[in-house]
Amino acid sequence: MTTEDKDFSEVVASLSKKRGFYWGPSPEIYGGSSGFYDLGPLGKLLKNRLESAIRSSFVKAGFWEVECPTVSPEMVWKASGHLDGFIDPVTACTKCGQVYRADNLILEQSPDAKITDHTVEGLTKMLGDLGVVCPSCKGALGPVETYNLMLKTRLGLDQDAYLRPETATGTYLLFKRFVTFFRDKLPIQVFQIGKAYRNEISPRQGMLRLREFTQTEGQIFLLEQDEIDWPQFEDIEDEKLPLLPIQLQEKGDEKPLNVKMSEAVKKGYFQKPAYAWCVYLAFDIFRKMGFDVQKMRLRQHLMDERAHYAKDAWDVEVHTESFGWVECCGVHDRGNYDLGRHQEFSKENLHVKVDKKPIVPNVLEIAFGIERPLYCLIDNSFQEGEERDTNWLKFPPEVAPIQVAVFPLMGKPELMGPATEIFEGIVESGLITQFDQSGSIGRRYRRQDEVGTPFCVTIDYDTLENGTITIRDRDSMEQVRVHRDQLVGTLRNLVRGRIGFSSLI
Repeated sequence: MTTEDKDFSEVVASLSKKRGFYWGPSPEIYGGSSGFYDLGPLGKLLKNRLESAIRSSFVKAGFWEVECPTVSPEMVWKASGHLDGFIDPVTACTKCGQVYRADNLILEQSPDAKITDHTVEGLTKMLGDLGVVCPSCKGALGPVETYNLMLKTRLGLDQDAYLRPETATGTYLLFKRFVTFFRDKLPIQVFQIGKAYRNEISPRQGMLRLREFTQTEGQIFLLEQDEIDWPQFEDIEDEKLPLLPIQLQEKGDEKPLNVKMSEAVKKGYFQKPAYAWCVYLAFDIFRKMGFDVQKMRLRQHLMDERAHYAKDAWDVEVHTESFGWVECCGVHDRGNYDLGRHQEFSKENLHVKVDKKPIVPNVLEIAFGIERPLYCLIDNSFQEGEERDTNWLKFPPEVAPIQVAVFPLMGKPELMGPATEIFEGIVESGLITQFDQSGSIGRRYRRQDEVGTPFCVTIDYDTLENGTITIRDRDSMEQVRVHRDQLVGTLRNLVRGRIGFSSLI
């Protein structure tokens, strides 16, 4: 069966489950609960690679990493606004009782629909106008209502608490500590990578909508003057990004404009240079995770889409074969909402002195879950078999789960010894490497192609005679021989993109 015979998302899911990227819904042996998935060995390796790219990008941009608890008392979430504002629009089938998220259901059944009114009244009307019905039984849908997404628990015997729906709030609670650590100097830049939980009413689309996921959030605490006088903006003002501002969307245009950052600020797409820099950083993080710029765009939220705290919001979106454009990252101008609310509820001073006056700083945020781009990268990397007898994955070498595979031509002692030494040397260099001695060389190449391994190394009898080793390139399937003394350095340069494989031929 080819990809034309069934839904592309099923093809991606089938390959992912077959080769150990992810399994689920979890726990499979008990029938599974939607919104929970297990990462297999290759999925975990891929996630580690993405986290490494994310962490590196934030650190290079001047952020410091912190880690906060995943559970907080109810008062924290009352102060943050999540108890009242962290809601989804849901609708229930009047026939079978199945509950769905209304806006997602509209777009599933009417992909070309434009949702311009996100109120419960507007969504209810749109369900009726478009004739959207229950996917399970084709029954009529009831009116849209709001549903809080947080998972409740208890601390001890009597204290209500919630699992965090995002990592950001923990960083706001540490603001006084940050001020001391950073010696009373703003801006302050911190980030977290950790688990978050959202009690989605009816998770669909597999890995794209989870109840438990790993979230990355970068936060910048700064003053209004910092937002205008942001030195880092000069470094990126000539960079071009594919922007889809509100003005275009209101005209029904879905094609982004390729605009210089300096021009985007002048035209008012971004109100302040610091926020524009955050949007650029988010886009660049996704490039560093291996996404093709041609499959990415930045879309500004319409006014009625914005979260309760957002003064402005842009999403990094990735185009997939499975689901079209997928929202993968949000960049938010949160103003002083967060510190102001926690100052009010905690009665602690969360301000700094500016000209002897107490000022509550503003917050700029980059926020995204890692499992969603992980899925999108698998989708974007999928290649039809064509010349090969298997479909394969074209991961960028630096984020590929396995970066190098080592093959002894045969399992004979005279080849196994040198092959093991070479394998250990590559592992010690820091590259993720697999040793495979099972089956024919052709079959081993196909196995590695299928999981996206960019380079395969074969030790044969010529290696024993003259010390040369074959490197095979996944994309072109071409091969070149390199002396074993140069092997590790060559592989590191290939994986990091410092040289192209064609330069070795």
